[in-house]
Amino acid sequence: MRQNLQIQVRRALPLSLSVLLVLAVVSDLFAAAPRKDQAPRDAEHYEAWLTKEVHHELVMLPWVTIFDNLEYKVEGTKVTLYGQVVQPVLKSDADHTVKSIEGVEAVDNQIEVLPLSPMDDRIRRAEYHAIYGFPALERYAMGALPPIRIVVKNGHVTLEGVVATNGDKEIAGVRANGVSGVFSVTNDLRVENAK
Repeated sequence: MRQNLQIQVRRALPLSLSVLLVLAVVSDLFAAAPRKDQAPRDAEHYEAWLTKEVHHELVMLPWVTIFDNLEYKVEGTKVTLYGQVVQPVLKSDADHTVKSIEGVEAVDNQIEVLPLSPMDDRIRRAEYHAIYGFPALERYAMGALPPIRIVVKNGHVTLEGVVATNGDKEIAGVRANGVSGVFSVTNDLRVENAK
């Protein structure tokens, strides 16, 4: 009985070695092929690729909320970060994440960390309910990261992001102005596909 088992193992061994050899060759072919997420080598396509990568990485940051506004500009291999964030860790996370993207040689981090303020926190909550709780704007609350950003600094509110229509932009501005304790509202919402 023991002899038969050894014979079966010996017969299976050449087959498994050939399978491993085929897998090694196939994996070498895939390694040699350019990956989709790999940076292109020519400057013309690299900047477009980098723009998409920076956007993707910033959106994927775990602490980004509707009360943060992250923006960026790509110039060759340099990325400049702009905007405002509530948590200081988000500024440093954005910097580290963008620096880790293939080919990025410099990051100019101009993100502003908003001051701590219980009054601003109250305004943020009230603005959220005024805007996203309004029936005409409820659809914007869908998704992991809603498109209307509410930036509050020392009682002054700025709306950032993108909406579908000019009417939605106006409604959001009116709703933001209706919150008590707000000193001013700047409506910087952009209309999608606007000319």
